[in-house]
Amino acid sequence: MAQPKFFLQPLSAAICVACYSASAAAGHDGMQTLAPIVVTAQQGNAASGLIVHADPKQPIQPVPASDGADYLQSIVGFSSVNSGAGTNGDVTFRGMFGSRIKILTDGTENLGACPSRMDNPASYISPESYDRISVIKGPQTVRYANTGSAATVIFERKPEQLSQEQPYRGQASVLLGSFGRLDHNLEAAAGDDQKYIRLNAGRSVADSYKDGSGVTVPSDWERWNADLALGWTPDENTWLELTGGKADGEAVYAGRKMDGSMFARESLGLRAEKSNLTDVVKKIEAQLNYNFNDHVMDNYSLRKPGAMKMATNVARKTLNARMAVTSEWDKLQLVAGLDSQNNEHSKRSGDSVKPYQDQARVKDMEFRSYGAFGELSYQLSEQHKWVGGIRADQVNVKDLRAASLDKGYNRELDKTLPSAFIRLESHYPNHDAKSYIGLGYVERMPDYWELFSTAHGNAGSSNSFNGINPEKTLQLDMGYQHEHGAFSSWASAYAGLINDYILMSYHNHPSAGGHGSSFSAGAKNVDAVIAGAEAGLGYQFTDAIQADVSAMYAWGKNTDDDKALPQIAPLEARVNLRYVQDKYTLGALWRVVDSQSRISVHQGNIVGYDMKESKGFGTLALNGTYHIQSDVDLSVGVDNVLNKTYTEHLNKAGSAGFGFASEQQFNNAGRNYWARISMKF
Repeated sequence: MAQPKFFLQPLSAAICVACYSASAAAGHDGMQTLAPIVVTAQQGNAASGLIVHADPKQPIQPVPASDGADYLQSIVGFSSVNSGAGTNGDVTFRGMFGSRIKILTDGTENLGACPSRMDNPASYISPESYDRISVIKGPQTVRYANTGSAATVIFERKPEQLSQEQPYRGQASVLLGSFGRLDHNLEAAAGDDQKYIRLNAGRSVADSYKDGSGVTVPSDWERWNADLALGWTPDENTWLELTGGKADGEAVYAGRKMDGSMFARESLGLRAEKSNLTDVVKKIEAQLNYNFNDHVMDNYSLRKPGAMKMATNVARKTLNARMAVTSEWDKLQLVAGLDSQNNEHSKRSGDSVKPYQDQARVKDMEFRSYGAFGELSYQLSEQHKWVGGIRADQVNVKDLRAASLDKGYNRELDKTLPSAFIRLESHYPNHDAKSYIGLGYVERMPDYWELFSTAHGNAGSSNSFNGINPEKTLQLDMGYQHEHGAFSSWASAYAGLINDYILMSYHNHPSAGGHGSSFSAGAKNVDAVIAGAEAGLGYQFTDAIQADVSAMYAWGKNTDDDKALPQIAPLEARVNLRYVQDKYTLGALWRVVDSQSRISVHQGNIVGYDMKESKGFGTLALNGTYHIQSDVDLSVGVDNVLNKTYTEHLNKAGSAGFGFASEQQFNNAGRNYWARISMKF
């Protein structure tokens, strides 16, 4: 996947982009558009800071995102477990990981298949193809199946609004960067006020990066996606949309024994909305979505083969259905509905003698859930509003592994899982202030990785499938936003009790057949407490100069063992300084990360575990944008300006296959130049 050497030269890349912009299509007459600002830290900006909205079509720093995890790291509170690839990180939020974070695309969930989460849900997301990202912090919504306890993240697209006067629209961007980075993204729609067709397509490729010391970290990738939507809007109150898409990719992982040689996705969806049916019934919405993820990991196609060529092909089919009705009576609003999710997981393996392609797929899991929910809001006064919700999920999981059948284990789990929340939101227009305080409760079914990728469950259990209890979280969330003249501030804080927290402990387990051992994860339930906050301050010094600082901190304790919860990112602060003019902007980002001494050695999650205390570091990044002409913008940036050599706390050990010593972590990228041209039409 090596790129032409021309693309490795940052100055040449910038010149190439600038030349390209001169031939871009002319913009619409009479429209005055300001230069975009490179996003460096999304902050609380809706529902009193509880909900964060982000525009994924805007450039971000560090270098614009290749997948969902990359983009989410620009939102305060998120971090990522780095597996060594330049893409496909696995996000954490407030120290929580995996299915505790509900990630949705257009209201539906697309689950990965890899038993070690090489293809986690965020890895199938191309963020620039969406219109908006919304993050709901904590267990403060019940509208979606199998509620997330830490956060709900929604990547969404809006229906097209075209007309005979404006029968088409679109946006295209090209990104060039160091280490062979080259991205193309296109969104194009055509139609009229009653129908439309929209295409979202993209391709991203990069070579392995070098750290600040000039050492190459194997991490190259290539990925592409294409999604098509057909929409029908016969009137302003009706929307019907049919969607379909395909994607694929490959990635080298410095922190894994195998690479991802295929990340194939196929998807189909149908959604319908009808608004303003009566004075009471304001909207009825329904959707049905199918996803098929087909993933291959091997140790030979993207790296020098070892003594034995090995490959594993895993797949997951997921069918989601949802219907909701929004009703309003005077000061009351109720959103109530039903949803379901059915998915099945299959696996096949091969080697140089028996290729996996010649083997039959064998199902090892079936998962079914059916849920009902209601979310009610009541406007107490002009300043105060109550919001609350309740839902119940009936979940059934089947263990289809032959080994479980042979040993006579229980092979079916049935659970009824409740969740609920209540929240008070306050708004004080005279003081430009908002606040919220809410209490939420959620019970979470152990996910595929916890039930099937672990070597054992709680002590005395037959296996992990029969040895892990559902996780139960009770959490208090609160926050505020305030503006006064040139000064603004915001904060979100939380504290929670988690009963039966599912903890991964890594140690040697007997390998299949009882010969030798493997260093892998076992699962157990413990009780835990968590707490933390995100906060920010901003000041407008002049019309042109603005600055802000934001910080996030997460803390957790395993109260059963009197130890820290593992794999929690350390205290982090981001300082932004911007100079803004009509035609251009200049920006600087200083990211400061503290050391992390609160660790639990060889404990963590299904992707990584704590190895040692980490050192603090700081990195400086610079960016600029220029509004070349109507609807044509150029953004440039330099990440890690000082070319520092550093390692994130959430980082896997490097693979011995690439020459890394045992538990030696790999470093992050060194100085990185990039330039992005964006054009609307």
